Amino acid sequence: MNLNDASKLPVAELGSVPRFDTADDAQAWLSQQGVKYVLAQFVDIHGVAKAKSVPVAHLKTVLTDGAGFAGFAIWGVGIEPNGPDFMAVGDLATLSTVPWQPGIARIVCEGHVKGEPWTYDSRVTLRKQVARVAERGWTVFTGLEPEFSLLRRSASGTVEPCDASDTLAKPCYDYKGLSRTRVFLEKLTESMRSVGIDVYQIDHEDANGQFEINYTYTDCVTSCDHFVFFKMAASEIANELGLICSFMPKPFANRPGNGMHMHVSIGDGKRNLFADPADPNGMGLSKLGYQFTAGLLAHAPALAALCNPTVNSYKRLVVGRSLTGATWAPAYISYGDNNRSTMVRMPGERIELRLPDGSCNPYLATAAMIAAGLDGIDRELSPGAPSNDNLYEWTPAQLKEHGIGVLPQNLEQALDALERDRLICDALGPVADEFLKLKRMEWLEYMRHVSDWEMKNYLEFF
Repeated sequence: MNLNDASKLPVAELGSVPRFDTADDAQAWLSQQGVKYVLAQFVDIHGVAKAKSVPVAHLKTVLTDGAGFAGFAIWGVGIEPNGPDFMAVGDLATLSTVPWQPGIARIVCEGHVKGEPWTYDSRVTLRKQVARVAERGWTVFTGLEPEFSLLRRSASGTVEPCDASDTLAKPCYDYKGLSRTRVFLEKLTESMRSVGIDVYQIDHEDANGQFEINYTYTDCVTSCDHFVFFKMAASEIANELGLICSFMPKPFANRPGNGMHMHVSIGDGKRNLFADPADPNGMGLSKLGYQFTAGLLAHAPALAALCNPTVNSYKRLVVGRSLTGATWAPAYISYGDNNRSTMVRMPGERIELRLPDGSCNPYLATAAMIAAGLDGIDRELSPGAPSNDNLYEWTPAQLKEHGIGVLPQNLEQALDALERDRLICDALGPVADEFLKLKRMEWLEYMRHVSDWEMKNYLEFF
């Protein structure tokens, strides 16, 4: 299909997926939908989707014993070659069709070992933090904003924006850039909406070939499930069109990177506990919201490791500007009103954590975020005065004068901060040590890699 030919695409209606009481009800519905196989899907420690295809007739097995996996073959689940099987047990509430793959459904699973939830599983880790919040009668809601790059390989093998005419120096919100990729964007949007994920805005972002699709917030576990589904859809729909959909944080050195801003609020079933119209700072935030924010700031260096878990992530968090005039990424441990140069922004009765990028494991990043915020509440921390100036323009002396720290500027610094932060490590449980081990290996491999830049600058220089 031509990338511009959207004439045959229907208007996306918001669909829904029934909620099932029993596996028999689910199997009957799947048969009505023409589904023959169910993907028993979970994520590894990197947040990458893993799955087995299970015939619908065996759905009950996924819901009871689980689909079996050799644990040592999965990144970061703490199982050696001589260890037990990793059993992915399905959550029936997450069952839905896979709209871009007719005849296929997907169910989100959690890892179990010997009949018990496995503490190395990312979703299990998040649900433990959710349980801490639930003990207080609260629910954490998040809205995730995935940015991504829609790319293609040229005849020479280089990677470039999918639309050759997408060349503006400042392309954010450009109509032509949005229109000329509408086949991909509409197919992706319709896939999401058809299973009840309410996409409400789509735009071209500030880098060539960069887009953002916004969908409605929900409880934080479901938000993570939706984000994984979104990435599955985006990558496969792009592949069908001969394109690459990349969530790499910084694919181009001189252009803004791909973030995944996280909007956060807490409710008690009756009201938004972060909302306070009488906020003296005029940001509509409650005392609880400020304490939660203070916790995020206090644990920011450790959070960086979970929210920005790759070597490439820190090319996005760099102090400085891009070709368009801004990075749109936080470099400073600070918060402010509608201030996009801070780590935490207050867009009104909620918190926007601008730290995460598209490479993060959403379950682990959210679990760490909750642990940090609850620490701020429990210790009744204050975030201090908001920073409402353009921090990109401030000198190091100004930052120091106002007590504003700089986020880790490479993966090693972030891992060191995480290892020192016992509260975050304890909240993550054994997955923290597994994460640190794997990521230190990644850093070591990166440091040993000889880059094109080094060859260009040093090969004949001496």
